[in-house]
Formats: sequence, structure tokens, C-alpha cells
Amino acid sequence: MKLLVSVRSVEEALLAADAGVDFIDLKEPGRGALGRLPVATIAAIVAALGRQHGERRVSATIGDVPMHEGARIARSVQEVGECGVDYVKVGIERGDAARGVLDALAASGRSVVPVFIADRGLAAADVAHACALGFAGVMADTQDKKSGSLFDVLPLDDLRRFVDTARGSGTMVGLAGALRPEHAALLRGLAPDFAGFRSAVCAGDRASALDPARLQALMALMRDQAPYRPPPSSSERTRSTSLL
Repeated sequence: MKLLVSVRSVEEALLAADAGVDFIDLKEPGRGALGRLPVATIAAIVAALGRQHGERRVSATIGDVPMHEGARIARSVQEVGECGVDYVKVGIERGDAARGVLDALAASGRSVVPVFIADRGLAAADVAHACALGFAGVMADTQDKKSGSLFDVLPLDDLRRFVDTARGSGTMVGLAGALRPEHAALLRGLAPDFAGFRSAVCAGDRASALDPARLQALMALMRDQAPYRPPPSSSERTRSTSLL
């Protein structure tokens, strides 16, 4: 299982790439679940990674765009795709408009990854339809990060069905949504192609900066199946130093 880590700047992107993260995902956590970065920032990150880590796959979100704004979705996909990312991520909300949006995305000419927003459940028919359209991959994620993780939102059987549907069609599949280190065993059991993280590798909430120690600890856990030991907090480090 590969790792995807969401970043918001050149500095965070290089930090994640240096740590060995497989997929560098470009988003602005302060602007929602799939908050979009400025085009100039996306282009700058792609250029920096290309110079130093050309082998890393890069994705970027188009923002939290409602399903009924088809023209805006199409325009945003082209704008983000023109920045040179490998994958353009588009949120798919459950509802009547989802099928038409998926059809339009499949015809966009871009390497799109539909991200199914799981807060109100996953529409199995829409997932199967997406997998039949030949997308680069599909993901399940959550909108409200404060309401718990993906595993709190969806039953395990639904997640297993989502992964199996994608895998049965040969489509790359990922899971994300306030995932934490303690979800490692569940993720291994479901065996998606990749798992996405942001909150788990930040010192504070998901809108705070990436924490190198937390990133390294998560990488060790997911790569080597080592027991997770959270890095000490700043107060613990201060206490430890004072005892020397």
C-alpha cells in the first residue's frame, strides 16, 4: 500500500518527497476537504518536485465545487491539469448530478481521480459507473473532518465493497478522511492501492504545518509495520531536556 500526503507549499512538498511519500497531493486544508491551491502555487510545487523528485506522482484538487456547477468543474479541471500534475482530484457528492459529472470528467481529456465524498454514504451504482469509465483511479474521502474518520462514517463492509469494485475493474483505489496511525491495521486489511493522510502528520489540526517527526513515524509504521510511537510533544521534549 502506497502513501499519499497532502501538502500546501513547496517546502511541505519537498519534505514529503524527501521522506519517501509516494503520492504528493496538493491542496489547501484551510479551504475545505478538497481546498484548491492557487494555480501559481501548484505550478511552483510541480516544478520543484520535477527538479528534485521526478519519480514522485503529484495530484491536485480543484476545490469543493458543488455538483450542479458543471461548467465550473470543467474549467477548474483544465486549469489544474495545465499545471502539469499527474492526477486531478474532483469531489463527487452523492446525488442525482453525480452520474453526469462523472461522464463529463471522463471526456475531459485529463487524468482525473473522482473522490467520492462518503459523509452521506456511497452510491454503489455511481462507484461502479466511475470504475467502468476508465478513470486513473477513484478515492473515498470525507467532507467533515471534525466528525471522525472515514471508518467512523462508513461501515467496514461498505469500504470493502468500494475497494473490491475498483479492484475488480482494474482501477487504482485510495482511501482517505481523517485517517490516523491507529487505522493502520484496518487499512492493511482492506488493502487499497494507497491511503491518504494530512491530520496525522501535522503538529496541530490539518490546517497547521506538516510535522517531520510525525511524518517519519507514520512512514515507519506503514512501511515496516512497526508499532506506532507518537513523537514527543514540545512540553515533553522540554521536560526531558530539563532532566539531563
